Amino acid sequence: MPNANQEFVVPRLSGARVKIPVTRPQEVTPMKRSFILTLALVLFYAAALPALAQDQPSQQPSAEELEKEKAEREKNAYRLLDQVIDEAQSLRLTENRVRVQINAADALWDKNQGRARSLFTTAGEGIAEIGRTQQSTGNRRDGNQDRRAFQLRQELVLAAAKHDAQLAYQLLATTKPAVPVAQNTNSQRPQIDPEENLEQILLGRIAALDPKLAAQNAEAMMDKGQFPRTLSEVIARLSSQDPEAGAKLAEKTVKRIQGTNVLTNNEAAQLAQSMLTAGVRQPSDSVNVNPLPAGVTIGNRGPVLDQAAYVDLLSSMIDAALKVSPPSQSNPRPATAGAPQRGRVSPGPPAVTVNRGGGPLRPEQAEQMNARRLLAAIMIAMPVIEQHLPAKAPAVRQRLSEMGVGNLSNMGQPTFFPAGTPTADALIQAATNAPPQMQTRLYQQAAFRALEEGNTDRARQIATDHLPANTRDSVLQRIEFRELVAKAENSRFEDIRQKVARLGSDNEKLEMLLQLARDAQKNNPKVALQLLDEAKQMVNRRATSYEHFNQQLRVARAFAAVDPARSFEVLDPAISHLNELLAAAVVLNGFETNMFRDGEMTMQGGSALTSTISRFGQELGFLARSDIERAEVLAGRFQLTEPRIMVRLSIVQGLLDTRSTQPGGPGFNVTRVSENVNIVRPE
Repeated sequence: MPNANQEFVVPRLSGARVKIPVTRPQEVTPMKRSFILTLALVLFYAAALPALAQDQPSQQPSAEELEKEKAEREKNAYRLLDQVIDEAQSLRLTENRVRVQINAADALWDKNQGRARSLFTTAGEGIAEIGRTQQSTGNRRDGNQDRRAFQLRQELVLAAAKHDAQLAYQLLATTKPAVPVAQNTNSQRPQIDPEENLEQILLGRIAALDPKLAAQNAEAMMDKGQFPRTLSEVIARLSSQDPEAGAKLAEKTVKRIQGTNVLTNNEAAQLAQSMLTAGVRQPSDSVNVNPLPAGVTIGNRGPVLDQAAYVDLLSSMIDAALKVSPPSQSNPRPATAGAPQRGRVSPGPPAVTVNRGGGPLRPEQAEQMNARRLLAAIMIAMPVIEQHLPAKAPAVRQRLSEMGVGNLSNMGQPTFFPAGTPTADALIQAATNAPPQMQTRLYQQAAFRALEEGNTDRARQIATDHLPANTRDSVLQRIEFRELVAKAENSRFEDIRQKVARLGSDNEKLEMLLQLARDAQKNNPKVALQLLDEAKQMVNRRATSYEHFNQQLRVARAFAAVDPARSFEVLDPAISHLNELLAAAVVLNGFETNMFRDGEMTMQGGSALTSTISRFGQELGFLARSDIERAEVLAGRFQLTEPRIMVRLSIVQGLLDTRSTQPGGPGFNVTRVSENVNIVRPE
């Protein structure tokens, strides 16, 4: 018991102390003593509750709550989609109505398959109507009509292929133009038949949905002498579903390639090259026999051939490749338009070969070019050749030496980049095995990966030991900034601001601010917001270029992860500016731009303004998941019907998550396939 006139001290979790005066002992009755103790306990727990609450982790939404949120998003999406479909009926251009129908059908498939099929069919009828109109009128005013019609047809067929393989092939047949589309014979790009090209792309897409149907169609194409470049994907998909059937298709493919002259058949040569550069498919219980370092892939195509099939194909391609003749003064190597850049082997379409003086190659020159490509493909498989085809290894090495490529310096090389999201150690190992000209990039990635792994000392060591001066300084600067952000307080944030201000260009400053904000987002959200506020101040003015619009979109996306309300603040004023640009485009149509036909904006991409509107739609689609009402309000601020429909449809797609909403992804179109096909109308 404390002495008279002393104070009874009650500690608090906050660090402060509560002093309660204590009366003389003779004055402390049992009732008073009970009151004092009760008061002390109340004060103690009152102080403890906030601190205890702080220690409790934020409660995650339950599965039931997440399901309710998803149901609400879908409800809003389908409500808005109904508005879009109704509003699209007022569009005058058939191609605009078709584009909305394709996107709407894709979004509706899971909700109402019958209505989605009807929309796909109606879109097909619209495309057929465009073809009939062009055929009957013989309109030659617009040289891009065929290109637009073909693009629409491609979007329709590939969108349907995501859901129903038979429907996709049905639409492919019903929309086929009566007159084949002519190719541009004046171009030096690869001359690929558009119809055959679309059929090959469709084959690859169908493989993901129905591998067995895709395999049947692939075999039918090979029976006709075709070698679709998507055959590797079909084999891979079929093997994952039915390993035995996949192995049989792979074996048949190899035999068909061996049965043709790959030096004169570009399709067969291209397919063989892609299969060889992909390496050997690894059974789960076998030893790694891939000719490349473990975990390293070439391009984005995985291995599809087992060891026996790979060695069998490799042996045949060695025989063909050895027919290449070393270049000489009398036999110079022909120029190659669109050839792979040095530093990687490209399994893409074969390049166009032309003579130094112009014009196509003679047959014997074309054969030599194909032989060189095959030699580049088998060159990276030397470990497999030496192990499984040792009798042929000396001849291959001799021919490589005669071609001056014994050290891989004069021909294409594989991309020695680990697949997936490799660790810093994996990247360093890859750099050790890579050619010298590729090592800097790998070591730089290793330093950044170590930084992301939270090991700044390791990142600094990698940069110091392995990178040249300019690259090293850039990496060390990033490390310095990251350390400042990790320790940021009010005084240190001013240091960050000053260091960013000393960077060279506005793009560099913005990139650094956004990167630092991403770094700080998890552990220091307050600093992340401060950094994004700095970025917002940089772009918060009337755009003077499309690049400026792009910067505003990047800042809006960065805010979405920490404070979506501020994302809307960035986008809001830009929409008024886009309306002004659209009004100006109406006036200038036919002079400086051709965005409008028959008084209506074409929704198909092709202009920077249309692409920018599409990007704004993607961002609003992303933000709609957190605030659908505000996203709808901003979409409604577009004054013209066409951009308003585009943006609303993007919001629907964002809510349903039916497509990527990442910046820089595809625009309004469901599918974009970049194929080098030049189309013109026949005279």
